[in-house]
Amino acid sequence: MTEAGMAASCAAAVTNPSSASFKLGILLQRVPVKTKNLSSFPGHTSLMAALLASALVMGCGGGSSAETEATPATFTLSKIGGFGSALLGASEITAFDSQSKRLFVVNGANGSLDVVDLSDPAAPKAIQTITTTAFGGGVFNSVAVFEGLVAVAVEAATKTSAGKVAFYDGQTLALLNTVTVGSQPDMLTFSPDGKFVVTANEGEPNSYGAADSIDPEGSVSVITVNRGGTSTVATADFKAFIGQEATLRSQGVRIFGPGANAAQDLEPEYVTVTEDSKTAYVTLQENNAVAIVDLATAKVTAIKPLGFKDHSLAGMGMDASDEDGGTNTNSGTPLVKITTVPVKGMYQPDAIATYTAGGQTYFITANEGEARADWPGYSDETRVRAHCSAGLDPSVFPDAANLILDSNLGRLRITANPNGTTTGKNAAGQCTELWSFGARSFTIWNKDMVRVFDSGDQIEQRTSALATAKFNSSHDNDTLDGRSAAKGPEPEGVTVGKIGNKTFAFVGLERIGGVMVYDVTTPAAPVFVTYYNNRGATGTTLTGDRGPEGVLFIAATKSPNGKPLLVVGNETSGTTAVLQLNLSY
Repeated sequence: MTEAGMAASCAAAVTNPSSASFKLGILLQRVPVKTKNLSSFPGHTSLMAALLASALVMGCGGGSSAETEATPATFTLSKIGGFGSALLGASEITAFDSQSKRLFVVNGANGSLDVVDLSDPAAPKAIQTITTTAFGGGVFNSVAVFEGLVAVAVEAATKTSAGKVAFYDGQTLALLNTVTVGSQPDMLTFSPDGKFVVTANEGEPNSYGAADSIDPEGSVSVITVNRGGTSTVATADFKAFIGQEATLRSQGVRIFGPGANAAQDLEPEYVTVTEDSKTAYVTLQENNAVAIVDLATAKVTAIKPLGFKDHSLAGMGMDASDEDGGTNTNSGTPLVKITTVPVKGMYQPDAIATYTAGGQTYFITANEGEARADWPGYSDETRVRAHCSAGLDPSVFPDAANLILDSNLGRLRITANPNGTTTGKNAAGQCTELWSFGARSFTIWNKDMVRVFDSGDQIEQRTSALATAKFNSSHDNDTLDGRSAAKGPEPEGVTVGKIGNKTFAFVGLERIGGVMVYDVTTPAAPVFVTYYNNRGATGTTLTGDRGPEGVLFIAATKSPNGKPLLVVGNETSGTTAVLQLNLSY
């Protein structure tokens, strides 16, 4: 049999072992047995089954799952199960333990951790709820699992105080031990080898400028896991960057909180660890940068600014207004109008994931965007027409007088403080630059955080004809263009999954909802695979899963039903969706 024929037979055997294209007799040529007349042996049926399994392994490329797993041509997503309380925040981040077949779900509505039996993915069953009572209150922010060990990030009741990471036994649910980490541990993950747990301690302030204002330092905790006792913690902080604020700003890192030094202003959001378990890459969302952390020494070795996305380039446009149904007016109507605009988008990623291709390490970011507008005393968010009250500089912006109107750029939300040193205005007060929040895309970067690919305006283009929701509507309404002047579809979560020799990226869209999937095997040229979104509306009542926060890939080898799954925690609808990947070869 030719190699191509063998590959085809193997693919057919994986999806349908009894298919006519799978010829046992041919594969038995590779099995070291002296006779093919098996019917004369007692128990020959069992022997045939064993030889069939052996043939699959030996004939399809060896013993490792990476070598034997067939590579799909494509796949679709379908919802096979789900659960939830329909309370806002009742499902956020999820983690799966293949040993106990349990799903652990951060329930932001109750500040708890829900434990769910996922042995039948089509019928998940609640087992137990773990609360933060043992820690004096607070909330759970994130959860991760490695071989039966569950790690949970615990934010203190006073968020500016030190948080904790709690370790539980995935089977007995017993609390094993806790360690203290930095302020507001927002996300955590195990290293691929399970030796470390790494937390992003965001360290948000409670306010700015008030008598009781506290702005704790952001940090990254590197926990060396000790399954038989208490784990140890080392802290990768940003103290070494205090006094280097001007240098960081000149490099493109946003340091702009009122009165904040670098250590206070840098706010870790999300962590991924390279496949060799040596290095963590940590998004600094508000700062539009990524920190690189050496795990062996728990040191921040670099801070990489991400730069800006040029929305004036072809394929990089956006729908910048919810009133673009008019022409050069301040009283237009909603309309789908994705076009290039003279705006710079700050990437400001939330989630980040890593994978390898061609022996090189790459990173994928979901470019959500984030303003500092959630606490008293300061906000950097404004709109173009309000910020540029003296108009746009006509030497920079063609047709400046019309561009500033609401049907064009006037309604777009931008930052008034791009990096702490400039407002982007000339001496006459006219705006010379405009910076929007997020990039409405996912981006692939190399290990030096140099852009390899950006999805441009593809997400808005693909959601513009969505049958289940109006374009750029939010997770809590079905208003056409509702998010166009803000951050659009708002990509927030991202994870990767490898099937055969292909790697796929799953990107959760917080506002419009659903998950968009790309084949990212070739980092510079990803290929769209599918988009799943089951939200809908009955009159003014929204239905379906809305507001995806966390996306979790479960490989077929770990899956309870032997099929690759995607679990999505939907914050707004308070539901957890179990999606199955239906592979085609």
